[in-house]
Amino acid sequence: MRFQTLDTIDVSAKTVLVRADLNVPVADGQVTDTTRIDRLVPTLKEIAAKGAKVVIMSHFGRPKNGPDTKNSLRQVVAAVEQALGAPVAFAEDCVGERAVAAIAALPAGGVLILENTRFHAGEEKNDPELAKGLAALGDIYVNDAFSSAHRAHASTEGIAHLLPSAAGRLMQAELEALGKALAAPERPVAAVVGGAKISTKLDLLLNMVSKVDILILGGGMANTFLFAKGVSVGKSLCEADMADQARAIMEKAAGSGCEIVLPVDGLMAREFKANADHRVAAVTDIQDGEMMLDAGPATVELVGRKLEGAKTLVWNGPFGAFELVPFDSATNAVAAIAANLTAQGKLLSVAGGGDTVAALEHAGVAQGFSYVSTAGGAFLEWLEGKELPGVAALEKHA
Repeated sequence: MRFQTLDTIDVSAKTVLVRADLNVPVADGQVTDTTRIDRLVPTLKEIAAKGAKVVIMSHFGRPKNGPDTKNSLRQVVAAVEQALGAPVAFAEDCVGERAVAAIAALPAGGVLILENTRFHAGEEKNDPELAKGLAALGDIYVNDAFSSAHRAHASTEGIAHLLPSAAGRLMQAELEALGKALAAPERPVAAVVGGAKISTKLDLLLNMVSKVDILILGGGMANTFLFAKGVSVGKSLCEADMADQARAIMEKAAGSGCEIVLPVDGLMAREFKANADHRVAAVTDIQDGEMMLDAGPATVELVGRKLEGAKTLVWNGPFGAFELVPFDSATNAVAAIAANLTAQGKLLSVAGGGDTVAALEHAGVAQGFSYVSTAGGAFLEWLEGKELPGVAALEKHA
């Protein structure tokens, strides 16, 4: 990957347009999770310290018919101020006279948030005129929103062709971590892919078997693979109509030299609820009225051995119903093994997408991984091998 960074582009005394992802959860006008804001702070502080005007662009929610209070970015200003430890101004629009006036009033080193880019229909259409209007506001464009990089919108892709462009520190960290994990990894490479259905991760699985040496499957999707191999899975979540696709993935894996690891035992229960009566049994011993809600201890031991022999790990999705005790045990145990190997310097571990961040935080080991991405769709599309428009635009103008 080739792209400019804050090390290679001079932002001193310039007006810098920073594409951030401030699409954070808000309840009663208060931000309830500041993770994305906290990760943005290093980029904002570095640019401001160089005497530049920092102008933040972002989408928020899914407004239908232009501006509305519910989707205004004014709601996040206080949270950004608190994270930054400095005052943050706000503009009532992201283009036009109000945006121009707000930027003109901003002192060098000051920070300003523009109103929701999605209040303009041209944002999601990647309208060239909106991109020109945004570009006219500044001298340099910095994209620090990897989580929005899979969208070809005016503020993520169109504008990058109109100004000198660079990746912010968060975007840079994401791209470098993913590059080490998949583009040029140290082998053997293992991937943990869990979740409910293979139908939602078909492209990901097909790409993974040609990129990794060991593919470890968990969650409901593992049941579909077991079913495709002729194992009776009882009442377990299973996409029986995807059996042919599962067999095709296993065939492709065999041809690519990728070992697929499936559960060998599990926690079997007749009810889907916390602390449901359950038993540990081999996957070949699932009774008709039972569901496998988590992988078992023998599977954890097997996966642990595989990870001990790996150099790189990519993780997406839990092993079982991690929201319900005790069906979080396999996810917790394997995550702890991965974090321990990472701490010993034996494993580069990169995780992200969907429930993955929540599962690793639940296990108490998110900080123990080499990198945990907060990007959802962008992280998954990267694992699927798809080009991300926001990243491609940075690369083309490096």
